[in-house]
Amino acid sequence: MKAIGFTRHLDINDSQSLFVFEKDIPSPKGHDLLVKINAVSVNPVDTSVRHNGRGTLTTPKIIGWDACGIVKEVGAQVSLFKPGDRVFYAGSFKRPGSNSEYQLVDERIVGHAPKTLSDDETAAMPLTSLTAYEALFEQLSLPTTSSENKGKTILIINGAGGVGSVATQLAANAGLTVIASASRPESIKWVKEHGAKYTVNHRNNLVDEVRKLGYKYVDYILELKDIDSHWKEMCELIKPEGTIASITENKRPINLRLLTPKKATFTWEWMYTKSYYHTSDMQTQHTILDTIAQLLDEGKLKCTLTRSLSPLNAANLRKAHSLVESGHMIGKVAVSGWEK
Repeated sequence: MKAIGFTRHLDINDSQSLFVFEKDIPSPKGHDLLVKINAVSVNPVDTSVRHNGRGTLTTPKIIGWDACGIVKEVGAQVSLFKPGDRVFYAGSFKRPGSNSEYQLVDERIVGHAPKTLSDDETAAMPLTSLTAYEALFEQLSLPTTSSENKGKTILIINGAGGVGSVATQLAANAGLTVIASASRPESIKWVKEHGAKYTVNHRNNLVDEVRKLGYKYVDYILELKDIDSHWKEMCELIKPEGTIASITENKRPINLRLLTPKKATFTWEWMYTKSYYHTSDMQTQHTILDTIAQLLDEGKLKCTLTRSLSPLNAANLRKAHSLVESGHMIGKVAVSGWEK
């Protein structure tokens, strides 16, 4: 089968930063599905893993953490899917990624693909949807019914990014007043179209920005970009006994003492935790993705794909990486249809 990978951590403009090579099609065992990949999308984690590192790998590394495809074979313990099922998923951090014609993935982190979306639209949704859903309803412990969230507010920092674009919708659907940060006219328009009632500019002081809206504190904060720059602002804005969740890596130590007077909670969200450690609740990712598919099919959740490239080859995958690395992407970019 064809696969796209790298052996050196190069600038994306280098033709060897991602290249095509051949390898054997793997065989499914246990809970594995063998999926024929039709489309993938690119996330910041892809560009980070590709670029950050040293030395030369002895065999090419395959990355990619979003996919839509068709189940071709199943392992002996599989019970949730059968050959021919169309599926979508974000995969595992410990296994070869989706940038290959075929991939093995554990059924417990796979969902049935939405029926109303194309392959590239579907591939844009798994990682960001899982991250947003887990951050909101597991880590922030948001109630799922709008009546329980009436009058409550959430600040989402970087609302126009991949995760933010889903989180604003899920939070608004759950009945919260969503304040999303955005700094450009096009990103402000985007977040308002995706569930934000108010916007604030994260290039300014967020305390000033939120309080101009008439809110002294917010009930919840979801931080999706640059925790170091916004930490003190978040500690000031979170209400007493409120909760902050973050998905971004800190470069400096976090001063949790700032939360002590408010008895506030801070929590991390890492979408890969369940598959990385095979946690007892690992199969909740299957359930979440099936829920996301239903919301997409019912029109209660909008697909966040904004760029689609074809065919699926090394050149277009490098282009997708470049778009994500620019830092100006609104929504998601997908690459579909393997080059013949």
